[in-house]
Amino acid sequence: MRGPPVPNAPGAASLVGEPSLSTRIVTERLALRPPRTSDVPEMRRALRHNAAHLQPWSVAPVPGEDVTSLTSVSRAVLRHRKEWKHGQAFVLLITRRDDDRTILGRLALGGVLRGAFQNAYLGYWIDAERQGEGLMTEAVRATTAFALTSVGLHRVQAAVMPRNVASQRVLDKVGYRREGLAHRYLCIAGAWEDHLIFAVTAEEWARRDLG
Repeated sequence: MRGPPVPNAPGAASLVGEPSLSTRIVTERLALRPPRTSDVPEMRRALRHNAAHLQPWSVAPVPGEDVTSLTSVSRAVLRHRKEWKHGQAFVLLITRRDDDRTILGRLALGGVLRGAFQNAYLGYWIDAERQGEGLMTEAVRATTAFALTSVGLHRVQAAVMPRNVASQRVLDKVGYRREGLAHRYLCIAGAWEDHLIFAVTAEEWARRDLG
């Protein structure tokens, strides 16, 4: 079994908890990296192409707001980069290892809390046409390793609706532990939905690597 991918950009993780915006995480088939302002047109294409695929699992937009407009996507990219610089959240775009311009999906380590918690909340999606190839499992494994090593977190949590069986399988494969069911946990697509809570800690991840 291969060990977890390591950020390989120069200076990508020179200080624990302060990874650079030049971070690039390489896996067998993928490259994960922070969004750049030049990604806006491609990100807009990816979001529009996957609108129907993502709608059942996404927060409903504000009435009248088009989250796939150039303005909205540009603002989102700038926000992601600002949050990255301040250590508040870490968004990673999923691209092919040999082509980091075409966006296949996205992961986010959001709501980073330091102090006694040292936790982040993991979210992710993959292009509808690339499901079933194991790419999401590969990307989540790499991002979890990044969170628990380079970012210096102690715990990563993910919440999945019970009917989203594919997402549950990803977390099971990567080694997340099921902690229980949270009732009416998040408002998704306009309805309060129950979510299964998954988590993994740095100690559990280290034991997994040693095993």
